[in-house]
Amino acid sequence: MLSEDERLRLEECVREPIRAPGAIQPHGALLAVAPDTLEIMYASDNCAVVLGIDARLLLGRPLSAVTGESWAQEHVDPNVETATDGNPRALELGAKRFEVIVHHDGPFSIVEFEPVDSDYGDRMAVAVYGAMHRLARLRTQGGLWQATARELCKLTLFERVTIYSFHPDGHGEIVAEELEEGMEPYLGLHFPASDIPEQARQLYLTKLSRLIVDNSGATSELLTLAPADGSEPAPLDLSAAELRSVSPHHLQFMRNMGQASTLSLSLVRDGRLIGMITLAQSTTHKVPYALRQGLEVLANQVALQLQSMDEIDRLTAQVHVRSIRAQLVDQSGVTESTNTSDIAAALFEGNLTVLNLVPASGAVLSLADSITTIGDVPPLEAIGYLDRWAKSNVVGKSYSTERLPAAHPDLAERLVGVTGLLYVPLPGTGDFIAWFRPEITDDVRWLGDQTPGNRVTTLSPRTSFSAWTESVTGKSEPWNGLEREAEELSRDLAGAMVRLAEAKLAALAMSDALTGLPNRRMLMDRLSKALSIPLESGETTVLFIDLDSFKQINDTHGHDFGDQVLLHASQRILESTRAGDTVARLGGDEFVVLCETTNREEAGVIAGRIIEAIRDPIVVNGVALSVTASVGIAGASIASSAEELLRGADVAMYRAKSMGRDQVAR
Repeated sequence: MLSEDERLRLEECVREPIRAPGAIQPHGALLAVAPDTLEIMYASDNCAVVLGIDARLLLGRPLSAVTGESWAQEHVDPNVETATDGNPRALELGAKRFEVIVHHDGPFSIVEFEPVDSDYGDRMAVAVYGAMHRLARLRTQGGLWQATARELCKLTLFERVTIYSFHPDGHGEIVAEELEEGMEPYLGLHFPASDIPEQARQLYLTKLSRLIVDNSGATSELLTLAPADGSEPAPLDLSAAELRSVSPHHLQFMRNMGQASTLSLSLVRDGRLIGMITLAQSTTHKVPYALRQGLEVLANQVALQLQSMDEIDRLTAQVHVRSIRAQLVDQSGVTESTNTSDIAAALFEGNLTVLNLVPASGAVLSLADSITTIGDVPPLEAIGYLDRWAKSNVVGKSYSTERLPAAHPDLAERLVGVTGLLYVPLPGTGDFIAWFRPEITDDVRWLGDQTPGNRVTTLSPRTSFSAWTESVTGKSEPWNGLEREAEELSRDLAGAMVRLAEAKLAALAMSDALTGLPNRRMLMDRLSKALSIPLESGETTVLFIDLDSFKQINDTHGHDFGDQVLLHASQRILESTRAGDTVARLGGDEFVVLCETTNREEAGVIAGRIIEAIRDPIVVNGVALSVTASVGIAGASIASSAEELLRGADVAMYRAKSMGRDQVAR
């Protein structure tokens, strides 16, 4: 939770005009021109030093006065096709060479001139791709973090490379670093959200790299012609500019850290800033634009690799937890028992219990007016109060928190010793299941003392960044997404309460071990029942799906890899079908969709969605595969039995393969 001082610092940062500061860093020059006439409307006051022409003499004149007519038209005029080519654009003015960066965003075209001192940028920009190939081979997050820091240190010659990721509450943690011998290490330290406030984070999404050459605070002001009506000229938006000047607060932060120059790279996922890479030097250090551009691409690849690793970890964990839930449900006989007390006893007393599914200090189940507990739980009176509180405050919804005393002190007062609470109602029954966790003390190592004594004023940056440890209390271990598995268990239990009379049918509801989908036995049972309905009620249609060339995937990448592809494919098929359709896996790479009261034209639409969904590349272990499927459709009008209908769909599927695969056949 934010302290009052932290909140004040964040509010102060919001008021700072970081997008339109009215000045640039002086190692380059900037001109803003009207896109229709290329007339210079803004000029940095250092143009005489950088470009050899006084800024005041440039205002109102055409850009060609600096660059020459042909260069201006070829590279800046938005009406000329070549002007949309990528940055940087080369320019020589006398003996000086420049990298010129052009942006056409907003009401002006911004033209930035950065002097080129050597061919270092071009040489190292090529080396970036070698680094990207080496990083692409890594398979663990920790290894990727550290290797990225090492590669960037070699590419840019900065003294320190620090990589950090953001936690959900906005604060960050340093996850990797590479530094010169004798420098103070920061690995594993945390820093507050106010170090990178929200408006700065939004700017890092707009501009994926940010070079600060010198922390002295020297700037070059932007000059412009005063409007004819005597009003103040509108500030120039420099959000996308390379040379944009730096917040004085941030410059002081750099000086306090002993940094004269920095380069920051954004790590972005799904439009969110998930982390940053900061390269720092105790002396001024320029990085050519061509190299910065290459490093942006490298950072993007790292972000994509991290996303792939997270997805694999998520799927692996999901499969593991769902395996536990499947074993727990099977052990308790939820799908077949006719005795609720047996179900409760098995869930709380068997080889596997609800604490294996959701680790906690204790749990309670209210089922059919009976209370069953395991582990350390509040007294029955307090459990009754929890039930009444939930029915009044969350009304049929799940509720979870890792900070109960802060979130609901009245409830925490009754649930003595409980800091983490996961409460899940059983749909339609009035019953519930809940898990409890105690308070933990978490020692957080911060990047610098977070108390007021480490700041000159409340709003100023920290003066020291030596590791400082704080003991954080008032919270439990986080639930980390286990709420969904708890909800799935609650639905299983609720289903048991309303399906007691269907024990025999439920016993036949067997699933495929890998995907969790219905298997052949359950499919044939449902198909037989669907065919018993007269055709006047609507045709029963079957889609037979086979992944194209799946054997080659197994042969090339192995069966574990192939299993992950099947998991992705089964999920996409589920997402492409309707709630009432039955999706089953027959075995191998064969899937079947049973569509009741559905004609073949409607089934064709569903089949088309399935083919489109599977075409999207499937990423496993960082490897993206293009997978396709062939689908055969058969309707009940051609069959007299479930076996015959399934065979007809199978034949249609092979017809789709013979027609070139990746299509539908009837």
